[in-house]
Amino acid sequence: MQTVTRRFMLAASVAVAGSALGLSPAAAQADYPNQTISMICAFPAGSGADVIVRFFAEKIAKVSGATIIVENKPGAGGNIAGQYVTRSKPDGYTIFFHTGSAVAGNMHMFKTPPFDVVKDLQVAATVNKQPHMIAVPVSSPIKTMKELTEYLKKEGSNASYAVNNTSGKVLAAIYKQEAGLETVEVAYKSSADSMNDIMSGAMAFAAQDPVFSLSQFREGRYRLLAVSSAKRIPGAPDVPTMTESGYPMDQVGWFAMMVPSATPKDIVNKINGWTRQVLGQEEVRKFVTDQGGDVFVSTPEEGQEYLKKEVAAWAGYVKVANIPQQ
Repeated sequence: MQTVTRRFMLAASVAVAGSALGLSPAAAQADYPNQTISMICAFPAGSGADVIVRFFAEKIAKVSGATIIVENKPGAGGNIAGQYVTRSKPDGYTIFFHTGSAVAGNMHMFKTPPFDVVKDLQVAATVNKQPHMIAVPVSSPIKTMKELTEYLKKEGSNASYAVNNTSGKVLAAIYKQEAGLETVEVAYKSSADSMNDIMSGAMAFAAQDPVFSLSQFREGRYRLLAVSSAKRIPGAPDVPTMTESGYPMDQVGWFAMMVPSATPKDIVNKINGWTRQVLGQEEVRKFVTDQGGDVFVSTPEEGQEYLKKEVAAWAGYVKVANIPQQ
C-alpha cells in the first residue's frame, strides 16, 4: 500500500506542477498509469467476448506494469458499456474493449443511439478480426448449409434460431433474406444462455461468435456449418464460408480498445504500444488464431479511420438484412 500511496502523491505533485507551469494535460499525465485501469466488457462473465478481454487484460498488465481489472456491463447490444465509457473521465483509466463492428452497427440498429461512436470514442488499438459462425448441435441431422436451408423452408415460421449480439443478428438476418426464410429470431443475453435451447433442438441453429462456437465444437457439442468471412479461417480450416455455401458475404467483426475521444494522445499511443507489444508474442498470436481470428494491428489513426468506414458499411448491412430499428 505504501508504494501505491507514494505513486499517487507523486502524480498529484506532477499535476499541480503542471498547472502552475501551464503544461498541457497530456504532459501532466506523463506518469500514466499510476492507478488501476478498468477494461469494460459489454458481455457477461464467461462469454466469448469476456474470454478475449480477460486474456488481453492479463497480458497488457504484464507489459505495462499496471493493475488492470475487467468490469462486465452487459445489455442493450453493448450500448450500456459504451455509454459508461463515453461518460467516464478521458484519462486512460477506463477502456472499452469491444468489437468495433458492433458499435458501428449499433449506430444504425437503434433509432436514437445513446452516443456517437465516431465523435465520442477514439480507437486506441485494434486486436483481431474474426467472423461469426452458423452452428447446430451435433445431435442435429443437418450437416450443411444446404440441408439447413431446406429444413428451414419446410418449417417456415415454426422454426427459430438463437442470436446474442449485433454481428450474429446481422449474419442470420442476411442469411434469411438471401435464402427467403421465415425463421424466427430469439435473442439471448449471452451465448451460454442459449445453450439449453440449442442442445434440446428448440433452436434450429445459432449465429454466434467464434470463441464460444469453437469451444463448443471442440467439446463435441456443436457442428459448425459456415463462417461469415470471405475466406476460411486458420482456426477452423474445414468449415466452409457462407459464400462457398451460396450466400455471398464478407462480414468480419474486430475487437478494439476504445477510450473517450478527449483522451490525451500520448496516453492513446501508450495503450497502442502495449497492445502491439502483446500482439507480437507467439503465445498471443496462437490464442487469437485458436479463438477463430487473425491478428489486426494498426495505429490509433488507422483504427479510427477503419471505425468510420465500418459505420458506413454497417448502414448497408442493416439495410440488406432489413432489421427494424430498436
